[in-house]
Amino acid sequence: MITSSAWSGKKYAVLGLARSGRATVEALLASGAEVLAWDSREEARAEFAGRVELTDPVDADLTGFAGVVVSPGVPLNTHPIKPHADSFGVPVIGDIELFAQARAELPQHRVVGITGTNGKSTTTALVHHILKTAGVPTTMGGNIGLPILEQEPLPKGGVYVLELSSYQIDLTYSLDCDVAVLLNVTPDHLDRYEGFEAYRASKLRLFTMQSSEGTAVDASSDPAVHEAILAIEGPGEITTLNPAAKDSDFLDLGNAQSLQGPHNAQNAYAAWAVAFDLGIDRPTVNSALASYRGLPHRMERVRELRGVSYVNDSKGTNTAASAPALAAFDNIHWILGGLAKEPGLGECEAELGHVKAAYTIGKAGPDFAALLEGRVPVEQCETLDRAVSSAASKAQPGDTVLLSPACASFDQYRDFEQRGDHFRELVEAQK
Repeated sequence: MITSSAWSGKKYAVLGLARSGRATVEALLASGAEVLAWDSREEARAEFAGRVELTDPVDADLTGFAGVVVSPGVPLNTHPIKPHADSFGVPVIGDIELFAQARAELPQHRVVGITGTNGKSTTTALVHHILKTAGVPTTMGGNIGLPILEQEPLPKGGVYVLELSSYQIDLTYSLDCDVAVLLNVTPDHLDRYEGFEAYRASKLRLFTMQSSEGTAVDASSDPAVHEAILAIEGPGEITTLNPAAKDSDFLDLGNAQSLQGPHNAQNAYAAWAVAFDLGIDRPTVNSALASYRGLPHRMERVRELRGVSYVNDSKGTNTAASAPALAAFDNIHWILGGLAKEPGLGECEAELGHVKAAYTIGKAGPDFAALLEGRVPVEQCETLDRAVSSAASKAQPGDTVLLSPACASFDQYRDFEQRGDHFRELVEAQK
């Protein structure tokens, strides 16, 4: 694990004992810190009985504490922990901030931070894959993979590649990324922010924390975002990706079977910009693009049966995320619905020409059906098993059955992973 003498002898509270919370407690204890911890689940608390003080920090006297470490899932705008910690002058932080504090004692290394509303996981995994292909010691963490504090420190010359949500950036104050990437900013998670401008400002903080030695990569293709980045006194260099560059022959995307669609071209060019800044040559990048196999639930090709392709894009949890998946295929039998994040079809409107038929599920199913009626054949299926069965019975050779719900999953599933796993099981059961 990653430890630091910076935490030794200090007191920390940890709220939430899921994966990152457990890793945080272990790292703090191993570093000689005194820890107060809490989770609403008794079984999670039991793991640390006798090792930490098990008290809800919301009810604790936090005088003298160095920080309250919370899960990114804790809504700072509504949870009482933030005003309670503020009353004691104690910062509310996340495990990424602890990692930032530990960097001074790690072997010489570099950090890549990647944020954006959509495409973060793919770009993070792709940068990690390029570095591995180049023989560079690397690991990925943050919003992907193992908790960063649970991982072994990299040797000298290593590169930490971090996927960072706005929630994680909100809990970080000193993460100086050698390369920071912003992919895009579209309305999302607005229940946690006062509005879109506040959400965008959260993403931009990744650049404000950079020093003059850092490089900022603007892959947003958004003039307003670009102007905001130019106004930041942080990174010493700003790399702006031109949308027209996607048509360049500089990168060989023809052999990159797991990077189909214009959105993945953007992800690939963002990854190349990072690799270039880290000194990786073009042949190595192209070799890595060809061998990249993609991530589960992100335009994941599950199976081809009787000439019909089945694609799991359960990570499409908003319309902006699902639109690129629609753009990547033709003759689509589109399974959509769940817990809508915004009204309407959003960016999916422009891609309906790719849709042969639609099958709606979940709470938003009736609303989507009404929006699609008369534009594409639509069937209200309510549940995923019915949708897969119906789509499979109607699809013809050359068609694609695509789960890209444009919605959150929480009305019927624990998370988008469980939804995607269920889709995969249903597809594999088709005869």
